[in-house]
Amino acid sequence: MPCPCDRLVTSDMTSADVCLGQLWLFSSLDSAEMQALIAAARRRSLAAGSYVFLQGERARTLFVIKAGRIKLTKTDEQGNEILVDIRKAGDFLGETFLGEDADYPLTAECVEDSLLCGIAREQFELLVTENPAIGLQVMRAMSERIAYLTSRVGDLAATHLEERLYAVLTTVAREHGRRTDAGLVIEFPLTHEELSFLVGAHRVSVTKALKSLGEAGKVIRKGGRLILPVP
Repeated sequence: MPCPCDRLVTSDMTSADVCLGQLWLFSSLDSAEMQALIAAARRRSLAAGSYVFLQGERARTLFVIKAGRIKLTKTDEQGNEILVDIRKAGDFLGETFLGEDADYPLTAECVEDSLLCGIAREQFELLVTENPAIGLQVMRAMSERIAYLTSRVGDLAATHLEERLYAVLTTVAREHGRRTDAGLVIEFPLTHEELSFLVGAHRVSVTKALKSLGEAGKVIRKGGRLILPVP
């Protein structure tokens, strides 16, 4: 069954092969259940700069990013916006929709024109009731997410700022970059302030560390984009 989202993907979007019905959560569904899930899905086309959801809103829907990129930010008590993660086509958003009366703890903003496909909590709970194996898959997937976040903590624990910054940039480039002859290109802008949140350091220090990485040939700046000449 063709993915209905493909009809909404524009020529300037790079669409993920994964469909909502193929997501790890639903891989055990039979054909009839899969078609019912796809038919019940909510599809949204959003322009760059639009919000998928805001921090503090009631979490009711899990989204798959069919095309585009989404940045996740958190606003602290002082009003500072902290960049937490960047997710790409094929990733998902809104895991907290499983919690009873849970709110979204982060704000999700489109970095690029994006297409999302979502499943409401009520529909998901019905599927889990009828197919308990889905619950086991959720636990496995959450374990993988915890392992990923633990690795991010390990990056932040590195002794030198240059090492932390390079580790974070390498992770972003491998997950979101485009491979070229020059290396992996991070095709969306990352400000020094956003990098400072990702590595846990002051913006001025990040600027100096980025300059040092450039002088060492580990990072190349070109046309407002960062390139990592990795093998």
